[in-house]
Amino acid sequence: MIPRNEHPNPNFYRNDYIILNGEWDFDFDFGNSGIDRKLYEADTVFGKKIIVPFCPESELSGIGYKDFMAAVWYKKIVSISAEQLAMGKAFIVFGAVDFHARVYVNGEFAGEHFGGYTTFRIDATPFLKEGDNVITVYAEDDTRDPLQARGKQSQLYYSHSCDYTRTTGIWQTVYMEFCPKNYIKSVKYYPNITDGTVTIHAEVVGDGEFSATALWDGKAVGNASCKALGQTVTVTLALEEKHLWEVGKGGLYALELSFGGDKVSSFFGLREVKLTDNAININGEPIFQRLILDQGFYPDGIYTAPSKEALKNDILLSMDAGFNGARLHQKIFEPLFLHYCDELGYIVWGEHGNWGADHTNFESLRYFLLEIEEEIERDFNHPSLIGWCPYNETWDVDGRKQDDDVIRIVYRTVKNLDKTRPCIDTSGNFHVETDIFDVHDYDQDCEIFKKHYEELTTKNILFDHQGHRQEWKGEPVFMSEYGGIRVELKEFEENDRVKAWGYGNAATSLEEFYHRYDELTTALIDCPRMIGFCYTQLTDVEQELNGIYHYDRTPKFDSAILRKINTKKAAIEK
Repeated sequence: MIPRNEHPNPNFYRNDYIILNGEWDFDFDFGNSGIDRKLYEADTVFGKKIIVPFCPESELSGIGYKDFMAAVWYKKIVSISAEQLAMGKAFIVFGAVDFHARVYVNGEFAGEHFGGYTTFRIDATPFLKEGDNVITVYAEDDTRDPLQARGKQSQLYYSHSCDYTRTTGIWQTVYMEFCPKNYIKSVKYYPNITDGTVTIHAEVVGDGEFSATALWDGKAVGNASCKALGQTVTVTLALEEKHLWEVGKGGLYALELSFGGDKVSSFFGLREVKLTDNAININGEPIFQRLILDQGFYPDGIYTAPSKEALKNDILLSMDAGFNGARLHQKIFEPLFLHYCDELGYIVWGEHGNWGADHTNFESLRYFLLEIEEEIERDFNHPSLIGWCPYNETWDVDGRKQDDDVIRIVYRTVKNLDKTRPCIDTSGNFHVETDIFDVHDYDQDCEIFKKHYEELTTKNILFDHQGHRQEWKGEPVFMSEYGGIRVELKEFEENDRVKAWGYGNAATSLEEFYHRYDELTTALIDCPRMIGFCYTQLTDVEQELNGIYHYDRTPKFDSAILRKINTKKAAIEK
């Protein structure tokens, strides 16, 4: 059985595709000499087998090797029919490969990509032939490279504190798709909730007629078409039925797009995000963000969920505990997860796994900025995604302070690419130019925690967490990390190198946990200047034991108790 054999991106779906997950030939390249040794040649024999899309560090890959790997190699034979070749174009699509990927087809170099988190496609058309074709992938990954973003992947051999097992090489679905020479390259949707319309900006290759039909519950409710001449095209659909996308409920229109002989299926939500002085408004209603920090790690797949059901289950576990969304933390999540968020009405913030990329060095923008652009291009159409946060906690690096221009350039790039959503420049610290001033506060003393934000209400003064390294200028305030209460209720095997970890003093009983959770959370809900909270975190991750669920997703606490606390009416909703 092919693992993760579902189409990975329902928001850009063509009928003609082949999932390439499953068994590939594999080998390590510890000396990173494989290109010199011409391992890309089609007749090269690799000595191991791996199960894609799981990284070689994971148990699901069949490898389970957890030491550093300078580079790795993959090879797979794929049979292509004459009918598929005759369609005109053939792309190999990689959900994500960490970090530098080079792709060869039948021994010929076909393309490369830098960045460990975003989707890229290789035009394999010139290199394919009828019958068997050899696809070879080289992946170079150095988590200790100061120009490379690694997220929460450990730079040490062992996992430690809030850094975990590394991910090398392919870690999301690989597939091929076939389309005509004239095809749809990308689309962006701009819904108008007042007029009940959606405007579509499409990038196309070649000439032809572009058409779009919107459907609600299988019924056509709007269509438009026009001639397109090889670059971009814009159409606006007037919707016969207006159904707003709702938090906690979702509500998606289906879209059928065509250009010449190319056909793409997609979805959109009739949803608008606006930021006011003290609230995020979704479709004109203030929504208090009751978020959970989600890092997207799995015991058996590490960065990769073992199944599509596991992806969706994480959302359902969060909603069952009374959260209405998540901050997707230090990792760009896969499109299928975002589609489930769209379906369920689960609001999320898109982040990058920026840790490791040296924000004191202007050179770090070389890869980081390109990947931010790719993330926004890919995920722009998801109604569940309500904001961007490119950086998290830009601490000093070896005594060097952040380059404020680096942070500012990325923030302004995000705002230029997406004017429909707010952007937090660097979550927690150190803010330079931002739409929302978010703070991280892991104080475990409930009374001290409350006092930090009393003056925000009474005197319009925000507690200074960072010793004047950043200045609050009256922006909306968001508690984007707090809590992290460590509770060791399940045996954790400690040794000299890997120890259980969490924030502050551990709660020693369920009663103590519930009391602390209630006091901290209620203080934020009751603050009229707070636009939301994000509790740390959804699950334990390896040695970090502050999840509301164990790492294997089994319950730690009574979800009904958490739900009762989380769903108290917030001050901004009264």
